Amino acid sequence: MKEYIDLLKAFSDEQGFVKFQIDSYDDFITNRIPNIIRQIKEIKPEVPDLGEFKIKLGKFKLGTPSVKEADGSVRNTYPLEARVRNLTYAAPMFVEMTPVLNGIESETILVNFGDLPVMLKSKICPLSTLNKQELIQAGEDPDDPGGYFIINGTERVLVLIEEIAPNRILVEKTKTPNISEVARIHSEKDGYIQRHIIERKTDGIIKINFANVNKLSVVVLLRALGLEPDRDIITSVSADPEIEQEFYPNLFETEAATSKEAIEEIADFLKIMQKEYRQDRVNKLLDKYLLPHLGQEKKDRIDKAIFLSKAIEKILRFHLKKIPKDDLDHYSNKRLRLSGDLLEVLFRSILLGKWGLITRITYNYQKLTKRGRFPPLPSIVESNVLTNQIVSAIAIGSWVGGRTGVSQRLERSSFIKSLSHARNVLSPLTSTQEHFEARELYPSHWGKIDPSQTPEGATIGLRKYLAVAAQITTGIPEKDQKILQNIIEKNMGNSI
Repeated sequence: MKEYIDLLKAFSDEQGFVKFQIDSYDDFITNRIPNIIRQIKEIKPEVPDLGEFKIKLGKFKLGTPSVKEADGSVRNTYPLEARVRNLTYAAPMFVEMTPVLNGIESETILVNFGDLPVMLKSKICPLSTLNKQELIQAGEDPDDPGGYFIINGTERVLVLIEEIAPNRILVEKTKTPNISEVARIHSEKDGYIQRHIIERKTDGIIKINFANVNKLSVVVLLRALGLEPDRDIITSVSADPEIEQEFYPNLFETEAATSKEAIEEIADFLKIMQKEYRQDRVNKLLDKYLLPHLGQEKKDRIDKAIFLSKAIEKILRFHLKKIPKDDLDHYSNKRLRLSGDLLEVLFRSILLGKWGLITRITYNYQKLTKRGRFPPLPSIVESNVLTNQIVSAIAIGSWVGGRTGVSQRLERSSFIKSLSHARNVLSPLTSTQEHFEARELYPSHWGKIDPSQTPEGATIGLRKYLAVAAQITTGIPEKDQKILQNIIEKNMGNSI
């Protein structure tokens, strides 16, 4: 027993029970927010009277946790004060903005564009630098691991969200009439997931569903992506004669012989009547919404065609019983969304949404310039928009995509319950349906998921908890994935 306690203490001191949440949040503020700002790059309000005008976005900076008093003064704060005074423990965010008029840059200004809730014990939280005695003097529990937020005086924790692994081809049988097998691909790009379903009908015809496009022939899509001759399509799918034989009927699903004809056929399929928009709409569909994780430029179309071909090959191999089905509930086919992942999706949607902060900045600038004024940049940035929407999402738990229960009030009835709550894993499946297989205990849960801790009732098996010493590994950045893929391909070529 003593050895077990010593092991837990060593794990707590060296690793930490919620370190994965804190690391994910630190990655969000260090890498992900600057990356989002770099992707936006510039804002272009339409002000014809002034000439060509744009606002360049520069470096991102995050201040220290602070509180703004009624007299307008701003001072640094600690979590205890936020709890007692029912405040939000947050830090101001700044971004460099440079007005550019007709190619001439003006002075760069550091503008506050909102406040970000601070996770306790993260790198910007002053508690992370205090020793045990200093934490006690600050009114904090020295053994509190952190990993949660204080919103309007209430401690809130972001639970771990369980999802199907993105960017993988997963095949399975289906009970849908006239459809024998399906392949699922959850293509992820910048936190957004575009779901693709490839269906093999009982007559051998293969269709694809994605981005509100239903039952589109895969051959038309492959041809539009650049695989024009039948020989190229067959070769890209497989060199196995049995699979080729199974795929042949699909070649008669289209009369298009070239990529341009296939694009026109897709436009007809989507019932796009305006001639000036037909090609643009289809090109946007192919580049932006089809397998976005492979790229969103025209040059990426061949890569998408090859990936789609391999998905077709896998579904046909499964149909011919050459490979087993993929178990969606096996933990190798699951991924967990941490606080940084969830906040990135929320942050991006608030900035770039239909009525997001960028849209409001553009509107405010155009409105004021029409009145003959040349407004200073701080006056057109509504910092409370970003602040209020982030605070509201964490306070209520409603997230982008209609998810609920993402943020929950931290359980404080005991220290053990607080730790368990911070390591809670939530399935996106609804508790009102059976989902028997998803609720079962799997051998792949060994060492990862607590086999006994799950609530009774409707959420049994859908709400899980990490095992005591379980840790969460992080993925490889996209640029490193490409480097790794090049190394693998080079080594394969040398071995051949």
